[in-house]
Amino acid sequence: MSVYASDPGAGIHSFSSNSSETLTRPAYARGLRHPAAARGALAYADPVTSVPRLLSVTAAALLVAALAGCADGGTAAPTASADIVIPAFAGTCEDSEGVTVIVDAAALGDADEASATWCVPTEETIVGSDALDLARIPVEGTDEYGDQVVCRVDGVPAADLVLTAEDGSDYREECASMPAAFAYWALWVKPAGGEWDYAQEGLSTLALEPGDTLELLFTLNGEPASP
Repeated sequence: MSVYASDPGAGIHSFSSNSSETLTRPAYARGLRHPAAARGALAYADPVTSVPRLLSVTAAALLVAALAGCADGGTAAPTASADIVIPAFAGTCEDSEGVTVIVDAAALGDADEASATWCVPTEETIVGSDALDLARIPVEGTDEYGDQVVCRVDGVPAADLVLTAEDGSDYREECASMPAAFAYWALWVKPAGGEWDYAQEGLSTLALEPGDTLELLFTLNGEPASP
């Protein structure tokens, strides 16, 4: 995933489809101009590229059996290890328990069906796309840009939802190309003990440490401007 941002002075809005490229703040994208609001950053998604190894344990019973077999002079029993992924759960991670993932669509009022907070337990660094995957938060791209652009999160905004701009015009998100400049998903990150900031990389390369928080924030007519 890449991140979209805007510069109200320069009027330049774009994104990078190269998920390995680190974006500077504000995160300008190359090749596209998008009239997004000055505050907020349009979220871009990349395909999930890895599955994190969260916690590893050894099957103790099998190991004991193997050692016993060796002691008896017989054929050693096979040993086994398992990668155990602790499922995400609702709520905020405590301290370094894992990565907190927040979806905030409160700007949509009664149409908000996606807002939730999840803790993704991990003792290791994971990328943003894996955090969303482990929290079972589906994201939808657009016809033109595919998974590079986050158009919907968990089905929100719905295709039949009327979004009203400040000038009174109505808009329905069809996920055909770029989302509207006044209604889009913004990607934010807060390191453990730090402050909120725009994500500087796409979801597939955005490294998250235990204690970090990732938020997908829906911004409508410039509000909310930040988490």
